[in-house]
Amino acid sequence: MTRTPIRTATVEAAGASTWWTPGWSNWRLALLVAAVVLPASVITFPVNTAFWLSLAAAAVVAVTAVVNAWGRQRGPLLVAPALALLFVTNIFPLMWSFGLSFFHYRANRAAAPVFGGLANYQTILTDPTVWHRLQTTALVVILTVGTQMIVGFLLALLFEKEFPGRRVLLMLVLTPMMLSYVAIGAFFRYYYEPTFGLLSQAVKVFTGRPFILLDTRAGALAGIVIADAWMWSPFVMLLVLSGLVSVPAYLYEAAEVDRASWWRRFRAITFPYIRSLLLLALLFRTIEAFKIFDVVFLLTEGGPGTSTETIGVYVYRVAFQYFRTGQSTALAYVLLFIVVVLTNLYLYFVKQRSAEA
Repeated sequence: MTRTPIRTATVEAAGASTWWTPGWSNWRLALLVAAVVLPASVITFPVNTAFWLSLAAAAVVAVTAVVNAWGRQRGPLLVAPALALLFVTNIFPLMWSFGLSFFHYRANRAAAPVFGGLANYQTILTDPTVWHRLQTTALVVILTVGTQMIVGFLLALLFEKEFPGRRVLLMLVLTPMMLSYVAIGAFFRYYYEPTFGLLSQAVKVFTGRPFILLDTRAGALAGIVIADAWMWSPFVMLLVLSGLVSVPAYLYEAAEVDRASWWRRFRAITFPYIRSLLLLALLFRTIEAFKIFDVVFLLTEGGPGTSTETIGVYVYRVAFQYFRTGQSTALAYVLLFIVVVLTNLYLYFVKQRSAEA
């Protein structure tokens, strides 16, 4: 009866004594050493030396973890190759780019990066151009997401009931969501083309002259909103439609017996079933619209002038046209921070609303 606790305590004591003991199975010590070596090597040594030291530290952590789990924990070993691939393709580039954001570096020059601390972040946060691009991005997000929510909701109401040709029409409506951004951008660029575009030809019938939609800021914003809404309104429709078809039929039958109006039925029966799905669609589309780049770059390239240049297009220009690599990575992480904060605020308010309900 008393042997098991004594033995457990002994094993725990032995484990505690081996915490600082070097060994191929001591992954905790290897992880601690790597946490110290990674930032120290980046700050102290040249780029090539820091790269190989960081890679060696990560390899030591991986080897010690495998040795520690060998023969005892087969489950983690089975998923280890997938985790290693995830680390190499996602986590390591993410960490490396984050470290690069603290350096002055240009990808088009052979000069080694120079440590600058928070200089890149200070430059970004005090640059009026960045704030102007953020305002433009916020305007695009509000217009595109608002249009997609309205159009997607109306389409879901249309396809809620069965009618002849519903499946075929539904497939046609879902087609834009399956196309690539390049195809969407090329299609709408030709559609808005002032010489032979369909929009210009239609307006020319009434005015007698070509119509250039993308010539003004308002027209360019409208063109971007229409193209992005045409592509992603079906996504909102699918989410809302899944909620609409899940509403029990007996609720509508009871409402008809009580002679409830359409608005009353929608507010008391339909909306509670689709509210969470609408909020989910709002979250997904807001995150994606905040990062919008492809449609803007393909349609307007940020023009006329820089009136429709979103923050995504500006990051592209800083990174691949101005070659301010360190500054562009810092700006990318500022955007990541903004998206994470907005997402957490959204989840917090949703949770508070659910608790109140």
